[in-house]
Amino acid sequence: MCIEKNGCASNLTKQQIQGGIVVKVLAINGSHRKGKNTANMLNIVLEEAKAEGADTELLEITDFNIKPCLSCNQCLRKTSCSIQDDVQVIANKMMEADAVILGSPVYFGNVTGLLKMFMDRTRWMHMCQNLLEGHIGAAVTVAGLRNGGQEVTLNILERFLQSHGLMVVDSRNVQGGIYNIGAVGSLYESLEGEQIRWNSSILDDPLVLHQCRQLGRNIVKAIGKWRG
Repeated sequence: MCIEKNGCASNLTKQQIQGGIVVKVLAINGSHRKGKNTANMLNIVLEEAKAEGADTELLEITDFNIKPCLSCNQCLRKTSCSIQDDVQVIANKMMEADAVILGSPVYFGNVTGLLKMFMDRTRWMHMCQNLLEGHIGAAVTVAGLRNGGQEVTLNILERFLQSHGLMVVDSRNVQGGIYNIGAVGSLYESLEGEQIRWNSSILDDPLVLHQCRQLGRNIVKAIGKWRG
């Protein structure tokens, strides 16, 4: 098989993947809370990708020691970072994966502080050479409010992935209607007078579940188009 971008269309089928062609999908949870709403969304995406034959892994950003960028600019000269911490561990997993999914809750109109610190530290993978060029990328976000900055945060994450050379896919089924701008969630349920009623979990939102599952399928499909 050959890769589509080199002039020959190629699609890995589910049977080919399950028959021994390894497809790896990595998710990174940028939440400061492990195993909560953002992790739930990422796990749904991964479960669907796994059902399509992919190997999957979820990383929790809080499990890693990540120091802030020092702006030493070593990465302007070579593809390495001067700081010795766990960023290299995550970076190695990103480079080994066919697809990388980033997830972040919205605390104040943006990605979380921990995730932004990690994003800054990936400069060495981008400044001299895009080490993730040709991989697949995707993102999910969640906030408490119905319009709590999810769209802005999704754009930030997707632009970050694109800058690294990843081909970003979204959660739309191209054969069906459009339901949302992407895999974005909210805990908002309804408004009664001046009182907001909240869902207890993002898992209570059927639209989020639908979009995350479709995103998982789209990721594996995209890998099949670009990998031979």
